[in-house]
Amino acid sequence: MPEPKSARQPLRQEVVDGIKSYILRNKLRPGDPLPAEQALCDALGASRSSVREAIRILTALDIVEVRHGHGTYVGRLSLSALVESLTFRGLLSPDDDFQVLWDLVEVRELFERGMAERLVETLDEEQIDRLQGHVDRMREAEVGAGSGFVDADRSFHTLLVAPLGNNLIGQLSEAFWDVYVIVAPHLDVFTDEYGATTIANHQRIVDAVRARDAAEFAAALTEHYGPVRQRITEARTRR
Repeated sequence: MPEPKSARQPLRQEVVDGIKSYILRNKLRPGDPLPAEQALCDALGASRSSVREAIRILTALDIVEVRHGHGTYVGRLSLSALVESLTFRGLLSPDDDFQVLWDLVEVRELFERGMAERLVETLDEEQIDRLQGHVDRMREAEVGAGSGFVDADRSFHTLLVAPLGNNLIGQLSEAFWDVYVIVAPHLDVFTDEYGATTIANHQRIVDAVRARDAAEFAAALTEHYGPVRQRITEARTRR
């Protein structure tokens, strides 16, 4: 007779927590192997089915990674679960999709504006030249029927925060961009009419960084994100 649902859930969470504790206790890093299934069962005092269920849950969270034929390893510990959750929320609910986009834009701007002085000081000449290269790619993509425009925009903002050396900010920036590019096409907010404005605003950001002008950099970011919010508002009106 199967266990009642109320009994299974605490046991499942106990095994999940046990595996996470094992990783922390043994100071394992992403890519390090976990013990074989039977060894985990013995260490946690759990059945094979409970361990397998816990592994499935932790795999979905990217805390562990199952490599078929090789074993189970500590995962990348990325924010993929957050990306999936936010994306699904944006695609699922007409009441939520615009709010998801609005929130993502706000958080991205807060990251970049809040670090304005550090970014202006930290970005070196080679990185600034690469930022300029991404702006040039955006300009060429607009001329060439828009191919690669979004990729260049994403690469620009990824590089912009990279010098901070903060893995969490980097992962969050990537996660928010993942959600944005997945949800936005469904809302018809990528339109050619904003291309020239977007390019000009990115160029202003590069010029501010090259001049080591933190105030101008922050102002350029505000100018950049204004049209993005306008697109979301217009899309909401059309809906």
